[in-house]
Amino acid sequence: MGNFAALIHNENVKIYSRIRTWIMLIILAVMSALFPALFYFTSSDPSTTELWNSFQTTVSVSFFLNTIFTVVIASDSVAGEFSWGTIKLLLIRPWSRSKILLSKYISLILFSLLSTAVLIVFGYVSAMIFSSSSGLGGASVSDWSPAEYTFLGILCSYAELFVTAALAFMVSSVFRASGLAIGLSLFIMFAKDIIAAIFSPERYEWAKYLIFTHMDLHGYLLTDKGPGGSTLGFALVVLAVYYLIFMLVSWIVFRKRDVAA
Repeated sequence: MGNFAALIHNENVKIYSRIRTWIMLIILAVMSALFPALFYFTSSDPSTTELWNSFQTTVSVSFFLNTIFTVVIASDSVAGEFSWGTIKLLLIRPWSRSKILLSKYISLILFSLLSTAVLIVFGYVSAMIFSSSSGLGGASVSDWSPAEYTFLGILCSYAELFVTAALAFMVSSVFRASGLAIGLSLFIMFAKDIIAAIFSPERYEWAKYLIFTHMDLHGYLLTDKGPGGSTLGFALVVLAVYYLIFMLVSWIVFRKRDVAA
C-alpha cells in the first residue's frame, strides 16, 4: 500500500511540477472571484444582488472552464509519457501496468476535486463579498432551498466532468495523442446538446441509450422525468455503463501495448 501511495505521489508531482497546472488553477480562482464582482458592478441596483443567484451563475460559467482544464490534464496523463519518451522508464519500475494506470487516474481525480474546490471557495467568498447583506435568497426552485439547489447543481456538473474526463483518459491511453483526446472531449462538450436534440429519445427509442442524452443531469433537479421519460436512476445506469466501457478499454489497451519499438 505504501508503494502504491508513493506511485500516486509521483504522478501528482508530475502534474503539479508543471507551470501549466498552476496557471490553470490561478485562472480558475481569478475567474470564479471575478464573476460575482462583475455581476455586482454591472447591476442596475447592486443592493439587490443576491448571494445564491450570484454564486449559481458563477459556478455555471466557471465549471465549464474547470471541465476543460481537467480534460487537458486527463489527455496528457498517458499520452504525455509517450510524447516525452518516458514510458519505458516508467514501465521498467517494479509496479504492474494496472497500478501505474490506476495511479494516473487517481491523480487525475484528485486534480478535478482540487480544481472544483478552488472554484467553490473563491466563487462563494467573492459572492459573499459582492452581495447585499439582506439578499441571501436565490432562485426558488421546486422543494430545494437555494443552497441545496446550488450544491446539487455542482454535483450534477461534476458528474458530467467525471464522465468527460474518463473519455479523455481513454482516448489518451488508446491513441497516445493528447491533442485528439482534448479535441474529441471538447467536441462532445460543445455538441452533446445538439446531438441529443437531433437524436431525441422522444422520436427514437434507441436514443435513450446514448451517452449524450444523459450527460446533463440538471433537469432532474426540477422533475422526475428526463428525456424520453427516463428517470434519474436510468440515466445514472447509462452513464455508469459508458464509464465502465471507457475504463475497461483504457486498461486493456494499456496492459497489452507494446512499447519496445
